[in-house]
Amino acid sequence: MQGYPLRRGKVPLVRRIALVLLVALIGALATEAAAAKKPPADGPRMTLSPQSGLVAEGRNYVGQGQKVILEGRTRPYVPGQEAVVEVFTGRKLVVRRRVPITKAKATGGQFVARFVARKKGLYTIKATHRQSPTQEWFAARTSLHSISPSTSRGSRGAMVKLLQRGLRGHAYVAPLSGTYDDATTRGVIAFQKVNGMARTGRANGAVYGALLRRSGGFRLRYPKAGKHVEFDWSRQVLVLARNGRPERIYHTSSGKASTPTVFGTFRFYRKDLGTNSIGMVHSAYFIRGYAIHGYHSVPIYPASHGCLRVPIPSALSIYKWIDHGDTIFAYR
Repeated sequence: MQGYPLRRGKVPLVRRIALVLLVALIGALATEAAAAKKPPADGPRMTLSPQSGLVAEGRNYVGQGQKVILEGRTRPYVPGQEAVVEVFTGRKLVVRRRVPITKAKATGGQFVARFVARKKGLYTIKATHRQSPTQEWFAARTSLHSISPSTSRGSRGAMVKLLQRGLRGHAYVAPLSGTYDDATTRGVIAFQKVNGMARTGRANGAVYGALLRRSGGFRLRYPKAGKHVEFDWSRQVLVLARNGRPERIYHTSSGKASTPTVFGTFRFYRKDLGTNSIGMVHSAYFIRGYAIHGYHSVPIYPASHGCLRVPIPSALSIYKWIDHGDTIFAYR
């Protein structure tokens, strides 16, 4: 029997079915490949975060030459797995570590990697768990900036805010303005006093280096004393403490050699708001005529008639913090 010729542009039914099946197969294979590379929303996950340095304006910063600690978390935990951690500067691979994933105290696993940020600049860090018979593929990344800054009064910007965050993290009193003002200078002086640095008020590499290592805090001599005040004569700082840790640390000037400050344990018995006839501002007395008070001159060395001088802008907040009956420990 003579058949009818096919119309131009028409595809036979069998070919159309085959074409549909082929498209479906390609889609299924693509989906499977994507699933092998990217975990589902409720599937295995990994996070990666620096445990060194400080954060300002949404960026992680560390000091040049600093040892950096990276912590990763995985979910779920599967025994015998490992992560590959790679550190890049630009496109250049500078560090590659294979680290075991161990069981965390909480749900999931954890891993730790370390490297030294030898150069200034941006570091990109990637962590990957390659697919294994018992655990799927997953990955995470983060970045950090290695810096070696130095700032002083009048400076502005992210580096100043980084400095201020670092100071506040150790209870040194400083604003979060991003401007290196008088208050920031006083915070830096207090930090330098506690850490045996030159008392310049300028945040040099040594100051930033310590803060970026998350070090430089004040260790209380009386951590179990509850809410109290400590005055450290050797370092000329006043510390307001609560719950076993410093709450605020201030640059202070005590009695000069001819009129020394008394040492011992005392309780605040009197508070005078305002300025008296000899220029003492917002005074809190702890024995006889000895008090903590604001004064127009607070040098970096002992200079008072026996009282504990603090800068006038700090005096009112200290006055309000101290309650009648609070203890002060004054020691060498």
